[in-house]
Amino acid sequence: MARPDGPDRPELPAGSSAGRGTRFGIRARLLTLLIPGILALLAFDSWNDLKALHTQVQDGYDRAMLYTVRALQRSVGTGPDGAPRLDPSAATVLALFEATRGEHKHLHVGAIPPGDAGPEQLLIGEPDLPPPPAGVATDAQEPVWYEAEYRGTPVRVVALRSELQGPQGGPYTLLVQAAEGTAPRHAAQTAALQQALVRDARMVVLVVALVALGVTWSLRPLRRLRRSVQARRGQAPQPLDASGVPHEVAPLVGAINEQVASYRELLDAQSQFLADASHQLRTPLAIMLTQAAVALREKDPQQMRETLRAMTTQLERSKRLSEQLLSLAHASEQAPSQDETAAVDLNAIAREVVLQHLTLAHEKGQDLGWIDAREGEEPDAAVPGQDTGRPLVPVRANAPELHEVLTNLVHNAIVHTPRGGRITVRVSTDGALAHAEVSDDGPGIEVGRRDEVFGRFRQAGKAAASRNSGSGLGLAIARAYARRNGGDIVLADPDPGTTGLRAILRLPLAA
Repeated sequence: MARPDGPDRPELPAGSSAGRGTRFGIRARLLTLLIPGILALLAFDSWNDLKALHTQVQDGYDRAMLYTVRALQRSVGTGPDGAPRLDPSAATVLALFEATRGEHKHLHVGAIPPGDAGPEQLLIGEPDLPPPPAGVATDAQEPVWYEAEYRGTPVRVVALRSELQGPQGGPYTLLVQAAEGTAPRHAAQTAALQQALVRDARMVVLVVALVALGVTWSLRPLRRLRRSVQARRGQAPQPLDASGVPHEVAPLVGAINEQVASYRELLDAQSQFLADASHQLRTPLAIMLTQAAVALREKDPQQMRETLRAMTTQLERSKRLSEQLLSLAHASEQAPSQDETAAVDLNAIAREVVLQHLTLAHEKGQDLGWIDAREGEEPDAAVPGQDTGRPLVPVRANAPELHEVLTNLVHNAIVHTPRGGRITVRVSTDGALAHAEVSDDGPGIEVGRRDEVFGRFRQAGKAAASRNSGSGLGLAIARAYARRNGGDIVLADPDPGTTGLRAILRLPLAA
């Protein structure tokens, strides 16, 4: 969006990219597009008008000259001796010819004896007017027009030949010519052209003024938006008021408001995250501070060691919480595009996670099972994808992040499943989706509270009251990483006839 001009424009650093991007504004762009087009159109119109004007001026002056020539032709007759002579009406024609506006007017009326028996007999006018150009037929009763120079002045000449029958002998050849200087014609054309140029210049100035006023008027709401944004400097971002802005700019303002709303949500989430993290870290720190004070006062070495062991336990929990907070922050960052991510084997990653948690599950007396994507394979069977180098269940994702997702799901199931319970991990495909499912026969979660447990520091059921249940970040981290890689996690009811919960990771299969 180009900047609106005005005295309240803030100064920009010299050489800054913002300054370079705002020098060629909307007003300059419109004028750059309109002015050349208008000038080209006016030039074309003026050229057409000049041609039409030239034709009209020539026709007007030529008609007057042709009228004079034909009138003189009709006023020539023969006397009793058979010689050509002018009628008295010729004087009237000459008077009218001289009375019309114009300069350097000349006439010639001459008769050539039959058979060119003698020199031309000049009846009236100039004897040396330029004859018609060579090769131009003048025997017909049609006038001949041509340009010439007479006595140092450019003239336009019309010549008309005809035959004059005498009482004796052959006919005379009658030549009637009229010449007129071309200066009046050029002056009339120049005056009309000057008027057209003045009119076109006025129109160009009017267009420039209207464009400038229109842009200024259209950008006035944007100036108001700019002032309102500048007035909020240092405050929380607020949506822009789109009332009054041109409808072409309204989508841009709407997009900015959507970005502002998204940014506010991000700020609110970060503020809430910092508040929750501070609260979660404050509790173990307060406990360790109390335990340290007790240890300092304790004189019994055995009691002091018990206190230090309790502090070590709190430190382990704080370390785990800090690692989870870092993982959650990383999972909230923007992920690379799917095209930039290599295909990995979801089946192999899930199997590796199961093998890593077997010891923990056995310590709690739980049965942790594994079902390969090729249902029926033994838990320790070789994964075909490892043998052939081709993933059995290919997905475009980050392998360590998928490992973290499944680790959180399996660890969460081990924590919430009672001793003697069963936990099963299986990988399968369904159309264009790959599924990694972790099911257990623990207490489960009510349907209405399943979305709640994906929140940060949120737990459900008896786990929320247990001090050893964790920080409540596992599922939040798992879902964040899943969505970062183009998938998601859903909690579903157990299989019919069983109890517990199913956590399903869904990812799009790679081509």
